Amino acid sequence: MEGKDERNGYPVSECSVSTATKVAGKGDPQACKGKFVVFFKKNLLVILTVSGVLVGAGLGMMVRNMNLTRAQMTYFAFPGEMLLRMLKMVILPLVVCSLISGAASLDTRSLGKLGGIAVSYFLVTTLIASAIGIAMAFIIKPGVGAGALNTNSLGLETVTTNKQTTDSFLDLLRNLFPANLVAAAFRSYATDYKIVTVGNFSNGSLISQMVPVGTDTDGMNILGLVLFAVTFGVALRKLGAEGEVLIQFFNAFNEATMVLVSWIMWYVPIGIMFLVGSKIVEMEDVVLLVTSLGKYILASILGHIIHGGVVLPLIYFTFTRKNPFSFLSGLITPFTTAFATCSSSATLPSLMKCVEENNGVDKRISRFILPIGATVNMDGAAIFQCIAAVFIAQLNNTELNAGQIFTILVTATASSVGAAGIPAGGIITIAIILEAIGLPTNDLSLMLAVDWIVDRTTTVVNVEGDALGAGILHHINEKEMRKQKQLRQEGGEELAEVRVEAVANVRAEDETSPLVTHLSLAQDCSVETFEEKEAIESVL
Repeated sequence: MEGKDERNGYPVSECSVSTATKVAGKGDPQACKGKFVVFFKKNLLVILTVSGVLVGAGLGMMVRNMNLTRAQMTYFAFPGEMLLRMLKMVILPLVVCSLISGAASLDTRSLGKLGGIAVSYFLVTTLIASAIGIAMAFIIKPGVGAGALNTNSLGLETVTTNKQTTDSFLDLLRNLFPANLVAAAFRSYATDYKIVTVGNFSNGSLISQMVPVGTDTDGMNILGLVLFAVTFGVALRKLGAEGEVLIQFFNAFNEATMVLVSWIMWYVPIGIMFLVGSKIVEMEDVVLLVTSLGKYILASILGHIIHGGVVLPLIYFTFTRKNPFSFLSGLITPFTTAFATCSSSATLPSLMKCVEENNGVDKRISRFILPIGATVNMDGAAIFQCIAAVFIAQLNNTELNAGQIFTILVTATASSVGAAGIPAGGIITIAIILEAIGLPTNDLSLMLAVDWIVDRTTTVVNVEGDALGAGILHHINEKEMRKQKQLRQEGGEELAEVRVEAVANVRAEDETSPLVTHLSLAQDCSVETFEEKEAIESVL
């Protein structure tokens, strides 16, 4: 509610609150101290979360000098692992229940309109991100002069990927419609290959072919769950009164999950401290990696800064005419979580809570759009995938023509939709781009080596894109509601005039048309007494 505050459960005017504060605060040190305490309490979680990152970095540098064994590193990372497990625990109920609740609470027309705007926003921003990635790669040229870079000299493991581009996109469509919903909660479909003998020549040599075979891989099929949840929510809405009980169940389930999220949020600063610290401890020779792949890291992070700091805020301002940075200031906790966990899905609970509580976005909008955005809107991933593809082309001294550049642009936009919202989820999708333009995939290990650096800014940009999208949709929805309210008010005034005319003919009710509805004396608020009614009748 605009212009109002809430004290002890009662709405209080903002003007009266500010006036009282001004009167009490003139030359009163206690008032200043009180304001500081209020500010500190309100932003305590944000302060603790940011402190967790800084303390974690310092702790990691200290522990790094102790030369821990692999087992000791695992124990050191345990508190951070617990945070990730907690966040992943609430992803499934949060995504499914929030989407069903959101889709069921919006009528079909507004759902279709909001869905169309959301898809357009996701598509346009991802295309812009891909274009920025390609531009940064051609300007900075991270692969030029790095042809002598050898993966063996850096001590990297090779990444094996023999998946065809066609099968990758077909798997995306297959995962949209999971054959088993229960299995989709922890498994997704993936194509593998096996060699099959199909015949032999007359000289006795066998003919074999590589045949695609469907397999299940570990990892939630969140794309299929999103589509099912939205469709199921629309179906419940269509049921009307019969579906109300189930809608209330999912609403209650969703609210209970958000309470769990609010409890988990207080563990986030501790978990983040150990996540950041353990990653610093695990680093091998970071100086060699950064000097070898410094231009690639620079191009990726610079692309993320341009897209996240200029393009996305500009799009938000164009639609809403509001300051985007004041909107983003309420999302420091989810941004810090995104930076530490490198997972859009793990950041979703924190993002949903902050968008609703700090920025006042309608729950129906946030709970409908944010789970979809966390699945399909991967602006940051599109940027670094395009840079990686051009980097590998430059590394292999391959000149890219206009057709190949366009293929990178389209393939990165499409493949980022299916990128898993998990750490290093975008690396495998780079293989799809490389296959599409005919480049070898044996240099992917270079991307994996520095992915822990680039993936942090990637996830922050992904999360920022989702949050600003929710803000834009909330603004459009509010604008539409105000317009409808104004139309209803105008229609109400016209109806009031018609009613006065009909009410005046009270004594000749039997002679009037049965289609005219007369108001009783008790119902009529505009005319208080029978004498006044007679006076109006005489005038008419």
